[in-house]
Amino acid sequence: MVCALAAAVCFGTATVLQAVAARAAGGGGGGEAALLLRALRQWRYLAGLALDGLGFVFQIAALRSIPIYAVSAALASSLAVTAVVAARLLKARLSRTEWGAVGVVCAGLAMLGLAAGPEGEEGGSTALAYAMLAIGAAMVLLALGAGRLGGRFRSLVLGLGAGFGFGVVEVSVRLIDSFGVVDLLTDPALWALLLGGAAGFLLLTSALQRGSVTAATAGMVVGETIGPAAVGVIWLGDRTREGLAWLAVLGFLVAVAGALALARFGEAPEPRAGGPAGG
Repeated sequence: MVCALAAAVCFGTATVLQAVAARAAGGGGGGEAALLLRALRQWRYLAGLALDGLGFVFQIAALRSIPIYAVSAALASSLAVTAVVAARLLKARLSRTEWGAVGVVCAGLAMLGLAAGPEGEEGGSTALAYAMLAIGAAMVLLALGAGRLGGRFRSLVLGLGAGFGFGVVEVSVRLIDSFGVVDLLTDPALWALLLGGAAGFLLLTSALQRGSVTAATAGMVVGETIGPAAVGVIWLGDRTREGLAWLAVLGFLVAVAGALALARFGEAPEPRAGGPAGG
């Protein structure tokens, strides 16, 4: 659980840095890939990527030790970290309700920490790995066509897509059972992990730059928590400590609800006029 919380700290801080960089890189055309290339010229985005990389290491360690539902809820709580970092670094004001939501997230994680059992011992089937690969590929297609999407639900669709992509990563980490070079290169779970992660980053970058990022972040939280948690329980054998299933369910719902209440902190404040744009 410590590794899951460390991952949340890394991801939450990275979100603030990447949101500022994505907004600064927003002027110009060329679609989502061009937007990502412009963002990569911003030092804040690169620092955010470095934190994402470190967070991913912690995430892998957590996923190999505790159930997916606990890791998913901890990662959703990264929005609480984002809120606190935004309040400190970007002078964003948190209302009493929002500080209360931070406390709710912490309470939910505490309940999960008490109730979570060990990682499920079931390895998952080859069919499940190919299903993750198909979802990852579908999210890549969504990311490539994101610039053509319009309408009021665009941000929610992008956020859900990013969440599904990151959810594929969570499940795929558990499905990889051999780390030999040949085995890895022929393992559909590895390719699912790579496609899901790439799609998640592309879709999240687009969401941070365009439209209602609050809606996108809420969609991402839903996409990366509920689906992977269900897969872990149904197909990978994740369980709770004896007699504490009710506490795990309550803690999961409380943590996710608190994260959704903080969804607006997926969006960093607009840079001030005349202020530095990055680079």
